[in-house]
Amino acid sequence: MTPQPTAGPDGAVETVFRMEFPRVVAAVARIVRDVGIAEELAQDALVAALERWPRDGVPDNPGAWLTATARHRAVDLVRRRETYARKLAGIGRDQATATAPPEEPADPDDIDDDLLRLVFTACHPVLSAEARTALTLRLLGGLTTAEIARAFLVPETTVAQRIVRAKRTLARKNVAFEVPYGPDRDARLGSVLDVIYLIFNEGYAATAGDDWLRPALCEDALRLARVLSGLMPKEPEAHGLTALLEFQASRTAARTGPDGEPVLLADQNRSRWNRMLIARGATALARADAVASGPPGPYVLQAAIAACHAHAYRYEETDWHRIAALYGLLAARTPSPVVELNRAVAVSMADGPEAALALVDALSTEPALRDYHLLPSVRGDLLSRLGRTKEAREEFTRAADLAGNAREREMLRRRAEGAGR
Repeated sequence: MTPQPTAGPDGAVETVFRMEFPRVVAAVARIVRDVGIAEELAQDALVAALERWPRDGVPDNPGAWLTATARHRAVDLVRRRETYARKLAGIGRDQATATAPPEEPADPDDIDDDLLRLVFTACHPVLSAEARTALTLRLLGGLTTAEIARAFLVPETTVAQRIVRAKRTLARKNVAFEVPYGPDRDARLGSVLDVIYLIFNEGYAATAGDDWLRPALCEDALRLARVLSGLMPKEPEAHGLTALLEFQASRTAARTGPDGEPVLLADQNRSRWNRMLIARGATALARADAVASGPPGPYVLQAAIAACHAHAYRYEETDWHRIAALYGLLAARTPSPVVELNRAVAVSMADGPEAALALVDALSTEPALRDYHLLPSVRGDLLSRLGRTKEAREEFTRAADLAGNAREREMLRRRAEGAGR
């Protein structure tokens, strides 16, 4: 089990664990070539921090301290192996180039990015799609099994089993820690895109904890999306995902209030939206359209929806009819109860809450949405707009009880209290 830091000088241990754990795992995996062992060594470094920092003080660069500690342990492990001489020579070359890696590769076939290697390794086809995503969220995102379970809408025990089996499979199959080339890279792109998207979502609206936003996860996901679109300039979905994340990231500064509380889309100060990121999103979406040879994929469609929001300078100017139509195309392309729930929201704005309520009620029996807090949240909003105050209050209360994030739970309780006012 992953040790969960709960204390440390000024909370530094927990903060660094959340922010640096993926990078530590990736750096160590490059040495030991085994993601399971790399995670264990990263956890050992965390334990060392929990022991030493309260006594010796927090290092000036705590992330570098963790990485160096884990690397030393990795080197010691390799030295104990039979292939000592060959592997130690490789470690020396890695360490010589690892101090200042380029942020993006100059050559698409020469990738020097440990995090990207980690993503493609965890998304190897020897693993199921579910296992790939769970493992990468665990290793790259540093998420707990509980947080991943909420992202997947599945039991926590299921996620834990997927992660354990995935690491064992990679070790048993001796999967190389590398970015694939040619057809292998194309084959793995879909699951890599899905993983990056889920990582961004966890940072954009955290499923658990006290913070609504986890910007470091968003930044990592956006950076990886940009790298991928550079690697695959003729792949519209890579550009589509990049566009989507650029648009979404542009709202970050407006999504929380002074005390970190969530701010709903309708209430956001759009002057705080990052127009540079919106312009980058528009450019990426144009690239996706330029290289497309068929119907738009799911990420291109979601980027087009995000563009509708981004280009509306006021909430009242939002083209909800176009958004509802795009969600209809997305539902046909990738059927999902969550997509249908989002489509219902758009329909409520385009055609009124009564039309949307029928769509939401039809989703009430979906097993995947049984514990999904946004279903009663959306239903509460529709009922409130219809003047059905008592029912709306009950739905917001139920949504608050289901919400795993403390900030979101507080917001939903406030909505329950204010229903009908």
